[in-house]
Amino acid sequence: MKIKKKYVHNNNRQIFRILPSNNDKLVIEERNIEKKQAYFNCLNIVNGKKFFKNLQLDEKFWIGIETVHNDVILFHKFRKPDMPQHLGVLAFDINKKKIIWENAEHTFLFVKDGKVFTFQQLFEQREYFTLNVNSGEVVDKLGTDFNSINVLREEVSASEDFSSYHFPITFVNQSDLDQQVVDAMQKVKEKNVITGKIEYVLKEELLMFNFHKIEQDNSLNNSFKAVDLTNGNYILERVLNVRTNAFVPDSFFLKDNMLFLLIEKTKLEVYTIIN
Repeated sequence: MKIKKKYVHNNNRQIFRILPSNNDKLVIEERNIEKKQAYFNCLNIVNGKKFFKNLQLDEKFWIGIETVHNDVILFHKFRKPDMPQHLGVLAFDINKKKIIWENAEHTFLFVKDGKVFTFQQLFEQREYFTLNVNSGEVVDKLGTDFNSINVLREEVSASEDFSSYHFPITFVNQSDLDQQVVDAMQKVKEKNVITGKIEYVLKEELLMFNFHKIEQDNSLNNSFKAVDLTNGNYILERVLNVRTNAFVPDSFFLKDNMLFLLIEKTKLEVYTIIN
């Protein structure tokens, strides 16, 4: 078993979100908090080829991504700066590299069957709509019955397929784990002064995990290791964060046979797992 590096993405800005699409696109949101600037990039998830980079919209900071649907990114703005309530829907076509429609009065809810479900806030209630994902035209006016909308939202949530993803889970000395996994974790604990949780992913015979090691100056190094359980060999070792003073969660995940490592919060390394 091998792990081969495919590509690296690094703009020296803090990466806030990594969003794979269902069309082999990888959308990356980056932010410069001090300068209040947001940037968006889109890569081919397999080879790292750029569809666009350093995209900025008219609103340079108070904007975010709701979801990526096929080749359309749905953005939102905010009702007020520094406030969490979203307002407005902007649809950006990845292939055309442009905003294809915008609705400033509606707020995004979810996407179902090619329709964008939204609402418009009235004085004491919400009015619900569906919009065409490619044109923004109103398809349905759904009235004010929020119960039926909540049922649909739950159906969409339940139907989402995350079977191709593996996200880290916290290791405890679980009796239902293979003894090889427990032994590998114990070996790491014996050789390092560890604080906090060990998070791991087990994919067939490949064990991947990260942990925070206490250094002599009491700073923390967030380390990643991948172990081939068939022979006990480490096939990849990376320090994800050097001399950090806080725990750094969400540092790696898998999609299919691809491994994504977030280094120092600003660099994304992508690997292929080869059996």
